[in-house]
Amino acid sequence: MQGSVPDRGSEGASGATFADLVTLSEAADLVIRAVITDQIALDAERAPDVAPGFVRLYVEAETLALIAGSAPVGQGLAYLLDVPLTSRGRAPDLEDREVVLFAKAVEGRPGSIQLVSPRAQLDHSPTLETRLRPILTELVGPDRPPRVEGVKDAFAVPGTLTGESETQIFLRTEGTSPVSIAVLRRPGQPPSWGVSWGEIVDSSARPPQRDTVRWYRLACSLPETLPESANLAREPEARALASRDYAFVREALGDCPRALTQGD
Repeated sequence: MQGSVPDRGSEGASGATFADLVTLSEAADLVIRAVITDQIALDAERAPDVAPGFVRLYVEAETLALIAGSAPVGQGLAYLLDVPLTSRGRAPDLEDREVVLFAKAVEGRPGSIQLVSPRAQLDHSPTLETRLRPILTELVGPDRPPRVEGVKDAFAVPGTLTGESETQIFLRTEGTSPVSIAVLRRPGQPPSWGVSWGEIVDSSARPPQRDTVRWYRLACSLPETLPESANLAREPEARALASRDYAFVREALGDCPRALTQGD
């Protein structure tokens, strides 16, 4: 039951990126708003694997609200937390700090939880909770987008007019849920693209809005360039077009910044 908390003002709520919040939320069975009521620093013998410059705390907290999760949560919580020592070599005082915890229940130990990562405790703020709630809603919704694992195949078809073409990119996903991307080029018009989240390839599909779970699935999972093995076009011109259109989509999605977590 280990975790760590960033220094206040450095990597608190404002330091968590959208990708961080989705990653933590997906890993957690419980997202809890709580206030820390007590802490006990464990000696080195009881925490031999603590990193240099850190101390392990046994933390007790009071539940203020269950933000997400179906498991029952008691009023009192207990968990372990690794935190950096202060400049004086002491454990920081976390008592009365209001936090958001991304955790799992510990089987057979009512009231005990385990943080899902070393950065799974964030300082609570109204802004953080406002950012979290749409993510949590989208993750449990009936139309929750599947995890994207890579590119399955892609092919480009030039049109009859100069500058006209269509590229279809089919993605590998967790399970069997189909996801495809279409890039259309028309003479005298800027290229357009969209994502179909289902069996039917929708020619009117649009790109996902940034900082949504659908955007996260693509921006944080797709490789930077189209794999050669996935490019089904035979002619050099068509292969180059498929690679160019994939790069166009990848650039439009943008990067996937993280401050507290790592990608899958």
